[in-house]
Amino acid sequence: MKWAALASYLVMIIINVLASTIGINGKTTGEISNELQVLFTPAGYVFSIWLVIYVLLGIWLFLQLFSKKVTRDSAIISLVTSTCLYNIAWLLCWHYEFFALSIVMMVGLLVSLIFIYSSYPKEDNRFGGRLPFSIYLSWISVALMANISFVLTYYQWDGFGISAVWWANLLLFVATCLALYIRYVEVDIFFPMVIIWAFIGIAVENGVDAGSLFYMPILYSIVLVIWIVIGKQRSPKSVIN
Repeated sequence: MKWAALASYLVMIIINVLASTIGINGKTTGEISNELQVLFTPAGYVFSIWLVIYVLLGIWLFLQLFSKKVTRDSAIISLVTSTCLYNIAWLLCWHYEFFALSIVMMVGLLVSLIFIYSSYPKEDNRFGGRLPFSIYLSWISVALMANISFVLTYYQWDGFGISAVWWANLLLFVATCLALYIRYVEVDIFFPMVIIWAFIGIAVENGVDAGSLFYMPILYSIVLVIWIVIGKQRSPKSVIN
């Protein structure tokens, strides 16, 4: 089981590197994203968070495989394998332009991450614990919103008459509420930090001339920073890595 997780992780890394460099089906991942103007999509540099996610996930796997101090939960390891497979499936759907199916794959990835995340106790911020999945789950939550926005734009859905600007602002509000909730209920500062990272990137991508799509992400980011500081606090549990 654990070696299957490692194998799926390595395959995922290889395919992602290929997709980002030489491309799959003649295009890189970024080139496809740039084909349509989606207001909720952050600036390109924001996607560097994938490197952080993959490094943290690699550290988690290493600890699971080789450290006797880490409890090896076969159910969690199986779910990690599924996240890698969903990641690969999403990437292939994206590059071969099965965009609607790509949403299904990302939802599968999100659900798997939710199960993993909820398997750990609150405030478990170990590298071999919840930390990698806190960051991963937060980013996929934002990425799913951006993915849905891209697909709806691709199929020229009119959003029930809601303008693209209002739609993007609605997603910003939903993401903010989600971050506030996770910070309070899960006592998790990393989840909202990733949302802030994405929001700043959205503001940068849209620019000052975009009006609300520049100022609202900044405003929400300030709210989240304050909430990280004053949000629900508990005495950290003693967890040895």
